Amino acid sequence: MATLARSTVFRESAGAVPNTLALGYASFAWLGSFALMGAEPVAFNVIGVLLCAHAMVIAAYLIHEAAHYTLFASPALNRTAGEWVNFIAGSCYASFERIRHMHLRHHRDRADVTCFDFKGLMHRRPVLRRAIEILEWAYVPATEILMHLQVVWRPFFVATQRPHLPRAAAMLTLRLALLAALAWWSPKALVLYFLAYGLLLHVTNFFDAFHHTFEQYFTEADVAVPLEGRDRDYEQAHTFSNLVSGRWPVLNLLTLNFGYHNAHHERAAVPWYRLPTLHRELYGEGACAVIPLSELLVTWRRNRVARVHSADYGGIGEGPGRADRFVGAHGVSFMTVV
Repeated sequence: MATLARSTVFRESAGAVPNTLALGYASFAWLGSFALMGAEPVAFNVIGVLLCAHAMVIAAYLIHEAAHYTLFASPALNRTAGEWVNFIAGSCYASFERIRHMHLRHHRDRADVTCFDFKGLMHRRPVLRRAIEILEWAYVPATEILMHLQVVWRPFFVATQRPHLPRAAAMLTLRLALLAALAWWSPKALVLYFLAYGLLLHVTNFFDAFHHTFEQYFTEADVAVPLEGRDRDYEQAHTFSNLVSGRWPVLNLLTLNFGYHNAHHERAAVPWYRLPTLHRELYGEGACAVIPLSELLVTWRRNRVARVHSADYGGIGEGPGRADRFVGAHGVSFMTVV
């Protein structure tokens, strides 16, 4: 009976344990991290920041799983879980359904489709662009902060986004109230929460930046973009896997196996806990499409300013240092392309 119950709740009976652990960790680690960030010992504060940031990272990737309906058997349960982890990740100003719609477009169009033209904004506002470049040089994730903020402000100021205003306003009110309560309880915890959120943006952008060399389109959510020969071969040729570790696969759980990106794009309905096996089945033990983390860290640091205004994502070369010209992307997170 227990097995039957698991199979009717979770999409796969094998997912009962890993999905419960992932959802439980994201929830309780996030809530518990605030106690650590508000505690007196500095060591507890450091642990709290890291725990909060990582809980939000896992929550972000659970949004992605829910968007593909890989967590639960019913769409309703996936939507409910998606909304909860959306709140934890701080991207709840847009509904889970909006995030899901745009992410599925990414798969269907084999392109990075973004509703907010941040590059156009920086072209029109050179002072803003320069300020963002300076902040990125100082390792402040300014571009990603801009992308998250636009989800909040556009419903207030852009007529076409007005239907999303009730949601954005309600979430803004709720989260400001919670932040005020946190500040009243512990100003230190409030400051450390913002630090943890900055770490979240760095982590998610780092992995998002180097998953594809797709074309980026700035358009409305329901406006089609030309497919222009972007078939499945194109998709794999322009998709890259950025594993935390190829030698110790267990470390890839730190990002819920999100780095197995070629396998995910080959079979998007495969849940996170089966991606390592699928990767081995598809590509063997070789390093097909896998870019070592050490190379990506070099190009991430070296191109952190160029990435702000680059016309494209760059490309992959051959041999050592092949990622040096891989500038990477901004504005492609499934949490902010709405």
